[in-house]
Amino acid sequence: MNELCDQPASALRQVLASGDVSPVELLESCIARIEELNPSINAIVATCYDRARSEARAAEQAVSAGNEIGPLHGLPVAIKDLVATEDLRTTYGSPRYADNVPGQDAGLVERLRTAGAIVIGKTNTPEFGAGTNTSNRVYGPTHNPHDLERTCGGSSGGAAAALACGMVPLAHGSDTGGSLRNPATWCGVVGFRPTPGLVPHEARNVNYSHFGVQGPMARTVSDIGLMLTGLAGNDPYDPMSGPITVDEFADLAEVDLSSLRVVISEDLGIAPVDDDIRAAFRKYVGSIATVFSSCERRDPDMEGAREIFWALRSVTFLANHGERYREYGQDLAPNVVANVEAALAMSPVDVAEAERGWTQLYRKFQDFFRDVDLLIVAGNATSAFRIDEGIPKVVGGRQMENYMDASLLRSALTLTGHPVVALPIGTDALGLPFGVQIVGPRRGDAFLLAACAALEKQIATMPDLIPPRPNLEELKS
Repeated sequence: MNELCDQPASALRQVLASGDVSPVELLESCIARIEELNPSINAIVATCYDRARSEARAAEQAVSAGNEIGPLHGLPVAIKDLVATEDLRTTYGSPRYADNVPGQDAGLVERLRTAGAIVIGKTNTPEFGAGTNTSNRVYGPTHNPHDLERTCGGSSGGAAAALACGMVPLAHGSDTGGSLRNPATWCGVVGFRPTPGLVPHEARNVNYSHFGVQGPMARTVSDIGLMLTGLAGNDPYDPMSGPITVDEFADLAEVDLSSLRVVISEDLGIAPVDDDIRAAFRKYVGSIATVFSSCERRDPDMEGAREIFWALRSVTFLANHGERYREYGQDLAPNVVANVEAALAMSPVDVAEAERGWTQLYRKFQDFFRDVDLLIVAGNATSAFRIDEGIPKVVGGRQMENYMDASLLRSALTLTGHPVVALPIGTDALGLPFGVQIVGPRRGDAFLLAACAALEKQIATMPDLIPPRPNLEELKS
């Protein structure tokens, strides 16, 4: 299928601005795809078609009148159901908020609208975003469009599945321990964990933390850059944000891959990874290694990352959900309860030691990047698991002690504060999408995206490396 909704956002932006395609046509193409496939996938969980149609007609008239238009003019976008949307149901995946309809948009939604984007609906997420399987007691599970029996990942799973199916050209996601990167990898799309603060979020409860970030998801790297022109900004209510110029994201610079010094690491020296994933990683990285100036196998020093991340993640959950835990107790999702109770069991000494260890890890990672342009790591430690089996209890022959252990390959990178792109490349042993995480230098968001865009073009010339697309005919209900 090759409808308007299947086209990259960057290409759509051009034809929308020229008037060759109407925003109304594009919106109706997206709505038709949602109505056709969402019953099988369950990616979009709330819609606002009437408002979207009204905004699309206004966007069409603005082009006809020759009015100045924003960088995202007329582009439909979906918002993860963890972020408030005006007059549109926002449940956080929690039964306690099943009927919640906010009276105003969150800041990032307001910025997207100001840039011209048209919000079409909300995407599914686990309760309060806690989990690598997108399912909750309000909407149920979201299915992987490449295999309906398997998870799409989480917690931005609805966003990734919707993108893979062509329901929207752009989608918002968020990432703490890999919530953008995990579903992007398993669904075969692109996810971007930006430098903390690049995309402000005024609702954060822990002021200065690398942990939770908001970011774009799309089907191409250029589309990621385009969406950042609406997402990125400076919000005084988010102390991690600061002055920003978005022009460098709208038109990514050309990067010569042959000038780049690249380091590759299968497991960061610490993470459990299945043998099939290691084999696929070696195969695909070996195929692209020659395009770089150098490509060295070396692990950064991430000693203690597992314990540091679990401790500080738990403290963050206590800040975010401690009051809910006191009021609702075990009625919260098990993953939320597990993190809150882990925090309550810690002493101030435990927290201080985790903070101290984090500082040391961060500094060692800066030393590691002194002579490195990019670090390439496997995207996920396992293939997408079956929904009925749940998160793997054993990965790479190692027993998992908590639900985040299988995510260490991603969560360890969260501690660095560096930007990370999840880029699809080839297939895994099951024939499902495979992908890598590409880490850029500190605050090197625009450079990283430009380098990944160049690599994406290279991958497109190598048939064995081209990511698979879902069979949309099989997904029709």
